[in-house]
Amino acid sequence: MKVEKLLENKSIKLTKARKALLEIFLYANKPLSYEDIKDDLSMDKATFYRNITIFEEENLISSFESNNKKRYFEILEKSNHAHFICNTCNDIECIKGQLALGLDGYDIQNVTITGVCKQCHI
Repeated sequence: MKVEKLLENKSIKLTKARKALLEIFLYANKPLSYEDIKDDLSMDKATFYRNITIFEEENLISSFESNNKKRYFEILEKSNHAHFICNTCNDIECIKGQLALGLDGYDIQNVTITGVCKQCHI
């Protein structure tokens, strides 16, 4: 879906900063932190977080904190998925497919698994 349509559907004003920010997240294949993308943006940290807050309030972006104390962001997908965070290198991977995890009476929306990734396990 195009950025313009995403913003229009949420009644968020289209700005160059918002468009650039959402495009980065739309084409990313994993969650990103501010540090991951700051060199690709022409906005300061305050503008980044101000826009991220708007996107989170409108359910365009979700976020979580990693074990390295950084906040990571990604476009909300229609299907929820889990993340694997390596305790050694702090790399984050999106786990594709469904995990067989359930709790009676609960609607699980986010799962984060930590451990040692394939690269570090060797």
